[in-house]
Amino acid sequence: MFKLIMLQDTIRIPPETFGTPLEQVGRDQVKTKYEGIVDEELGYVIAVTRVEVSPIGKIIPGDGATYHRVTFSLLTFYPVIQEIVEGDVVEIADFGAFVRIGPVDALLHVSQLIDDYMSYDEKQGVLLGKETKRKLTSGDQLRVRITAVSLGRAGSSGKIGVTARQPFLGKLEWLKLDSSKTAPENKASENKKEQSTTEG
Repeated sequence: MFKLIMLQDTIRIPPETFGTPLEQVGRDQVKTKYEGIVDEELGYVIAVTRVEVSPIGKIIPGDGATYHRVTFSLLTFYPVIQEIVEGDVVEIADFGAFVRIGPVDALLHVSQLIDDYMSYDEKQGVLLGKETKRKLTSGDQLRVRITAVSLGRAGSSGKIGVTARQPFLGKLEWLKLDSSKTAPENKASENKKEQSTTEG
């Protein structure tokens, strides 16, 4: 899920930036430190959205820079186990597909796609169901459930596992087809209920 998080920190304002507006230098320092990192507590940091730098700083002997308290907000993506998300297939491989959810690619293992044997066609770059003949290729949109999250330590990109083998999950195109097949059955049962209430 996407979050907006407020934080406080102390930043170093280098001497060569003296004379440049403090807010601008402060924003640059916070962006350099936080944007693009993966953190166990924060998740994936996408962007710094607001920065307020205290105009009063401290000087440490032997360092010509000034240190200022800064309050800022971060736009983050934190994947939560059991969360249902939608994303686009960005890559197909023989072992499964990579699905872009938020700023990161999650692995959808071939065994977690549908209840069918899936074979990989390298020339076409598709996964094909043996009995259902359903195809999955790059660009397809999927609804999946997050089943595993490993953000790892700072510096690593983290890993996310997802599944589509549950009701109402899978390729959006397949879900529309499946719901249109069951719709006439639902209407027939509703008509029977209406008839029985009018007769009674």
